[in-house]
Amino acid sequence: MDQEQEMSAGGAGAAGRWGLWIGLAGFLTILALPAPNGLEPGGWRTAAVAMLMAVWWVTEAIPIPATALIPVVLFPTLGILDMPDAAAPYAQEIIFLFMGGFFIAMAMERWGLHRRIALAIVATVGTSPRRIILGFMIGTAFLSMWISNTATATMMLPIALAVGEMFRPKKQEGRYNFGVALMLGIAYAASIGGVATLIGTPPNAILAGAADELLGVQIGFLEWMGVGLPVTIVFLPVAWLILTRVIYPPGEISGDAGTLLAGERARLGRMSAGERIVAVVFVLAAAAWVLRSPKSFGTVTIPGIQTLAPWVRDSTIAMGAALILFLTPVDRRTGVKALDWETARRIPWGVLILVGGGLSLARAMDHSGLASWIGGGVVSLSSLPTWVILGGVAALFVFLTEVTSNAATTTMAMPVMVGAAVGLGLPPLTLMATAAVAASMAFMLPVATPPNAIVFGSGMVTIPEMTRAGLILNICAIVLTTVIATLLVPLLLIS
Repeated sequence: MDQEQEMSAGGAGAAGRWGLWIGLAGFLTILALPAPNGLEPGGWRTAAVAMLMAVWWVTEAIPIPATALIPVVLFPTLGILDMPDAAAPYAQEIIFLFMGGFFIAMAMERWGLHRRIALAIVATVGTSPRRIILGFMIGTAFLSMWISNTATATMMLPIALAVGEMFRPKKQEGRYNFGVALMLGIAYAASIGGVATLIGTPPNAILAGAADELLGVQIGFLEWMGVGLPVTIVFLPVAWLILTRVIYPPGEISGDAGTLLAGERARLGRMSAGERIVAVVFVLAAAAWVLRSPKSFGTVTIPGIQTLAPWVRDSTIAMGAALILFLTPVDRRTGVKALDWETARRIPWGVLILVGGGLSLARAMDHSGLASWIGGGVVSLSSLPTWVILGGVAALFVFLTEVTSNAATTTMAMPVMVGAAVGLGLPPLTLMATAAVAASMAFMLPVATPPNAIVFGSGMVTIPEMTRAGLILNICAIVLTTVIATLLVPLLLIS
């Protein structure tokens, strides 16, 4: 699962009711038992809190962001961290990068810029059946790099439904291959595109925040794109080929999608002042993220923004862009700004709280010695080849996030991966990045991600059809994540 929809509906269903009591029982049981050999009492109490949070996150016994507030109550109460230490991670730098990205995304949605970008990409790629699917996938993936996966899929769905109905073969009712491939292409591209940037999906931001909190390592916007963008560039065409050439080839179709897309673009009219302002701010922010740090090419070094302003960070750029949007008038007579608070307050605040709660838990696991103790428990696996370990981690998180929140799962995983990496003799960032990328790669079930649920709700895809395609893509994702973690992560993220 992903994003805010899943985070707000805690306690619904039997799983939530049972999870509430199972979590509490497990928490109290661990507290009542003596700490195992090699682990201090503070680490054992941290394990009790971690178990409680894990069960409540997985079962959604209460809303996911509410569970993320547990550290500020239980850590001081149990003597694990004092209140300033427990609360500080909720204002960690990466949270403001994510917040600024959300503000930019809301401005794009407010003025319809995202729709214009998507239609332009689809029209440019072409209007043959396979090219239409590719165009929708490219447009969805690009937007998902910058705005919510859920918003992207929601915006693309009605356009795709109209195109799908136009291309429906004559005398054929119900589902057909072109419609199925188009719907699944949008859902899968929304997840694949989000991997490319730090603000594209919560697991990426959680990874960056945990790396800073636990390892003192800064993962910049450009550094992560060096890892995430290749995943998107490679996996998107792979997913397209599998959908359109192997599983659901379009076959015989009818209709003129070019006319429909041209009509959709014509209805947009000329770019409004709001669109132009947001487009400029968006492009400048993206450029600033890429150009923030100096770039070295052999003996040649190209200065970056930090050369002149060392205090500039990715989060500074994100919040600066947001402030510009709040300050810039679209209409001076009415005083309407490019972004107002009525629009901005709709950002998914729960995601920010979740990230903060996860970082607080990671700090406690590190300071209490629990992460190191976990590492000692996996020493026996250190003899396995690295690619086998990474493949196992990728497979675990790909299939685990089919039924759990990818943000909550990644939050729990980061300190565990650090401890495990020590025991396995691997760089912690290698395991952390593997888990973060894999957590965004759930393609089999409607409950796995909001984009999957959205296209399933269209009625053009059945669960068996999604599962059939999703299983193949899950396997491809495991292989690709393992390769990326083996080759690119050590090269780009580990000095």
